Amino acid sequence: MIKNFTIFWKKFRNSSRIFLDRFAGKTLLFCSVLILVLVLAMGVGLTLKSIPVLQEISFSELMTGSDWQPFKNKFGFLPFLMGTVYVTLIAVLIALPLSLLSAIFLTEYAHRRIKKYVFPVLDILASLPSVIYGVWGVLVIVPLVSDLTPESYGFSSGYTLLAAGIVAAIMIVPLMVSLFVEVFSTVSQDLRDASFAMGATRWQTAIKVVVKKTLPGIFASVVLAVSRALGETIAILMVCGNMAKVPESLFDACYPLPSLLANNYGEMLSLPIYESALMFAALILFVVVIVFNLVSRLILRKIRE
Repeated sequence: MIKNFTIFWKKFRNSSRIFLDRFAGKTLLFCSVLILVLVLAMGVGLTLKSIPVLQEISFSELMTGSDWQPFKNKFGFLPFLMGTVYVTLIAVLIALPLSLLSAIFLTEYAHRRIKKYVFPVLDILASLPSVIYGVWGVLVIVPLVSDLTPESYGFSSGYTLLAAGIVAAIMIVPLMVSLFVEVFSTVSQDLRDASFAMGATRWQTAIKVVVKKTLPGIFASVVLAVSRALGETIAILMVCGNMAKVPESLFDACYPLPSLLANNYGEMLSLPIYESALMFAALILFVVVIVFNLVSRLILRKIRE
């Protein structure tokens, strides 16, 4: 009888293991599909909400127009599009070299004691609410930009495209440094030792071996940072000036798409067409981020090949 019970128990345990394994597989599949469905649902929802404004105004007029007068049913998104592009571009141009050089120092030059204090500081900076960066930008960056404005340009309040780009750059620097450090840490020490054995200096090894070996990872890190810069809202809203015009210089005010949504969403309740226009702005931002990531994935695959 004991023998029969033992055989039964073994069969039951094996069958339960197989059931749990299949259940885990189905659950993981469901979660993966759910993520895709959520992204699709967001796109469909924003598209449906954007239909009214697209029925009233042509797509080309919405994308190329510069006149923004919601109460007259005039919705030109060109100033907001250009503001988003310019702020993101300035942020990346400032943050990329700073983050890359900092990561090279931390991985190739820095002593353990320095790393022990720097990494927690980076984590703290990355986790700070964006409104803190916005307040800091208002108190420090805006007056600094105002003082640096050339006399030939005239008076500038400091709430400019340059101030928004600097604040966005400071916000993405901790993320980029952390990602670069992780990427550089994947390079085998044997490759570094081989480079040193050939007579290369530490700087030559960092550039010719470490950076060259991790180019796909660097590119992927920049993509993540750009995606975050595209969606920054409160901090940029506080320093950009919020003027619906295409900036012609670094010392002009700007108005990125995320700031438009954050600033005007509460006002659109009385005008359905205004609500639809704001949903169209959200749809533009959604599509830009999706397309940017897809194109980046294709470029990344080419780099790896």
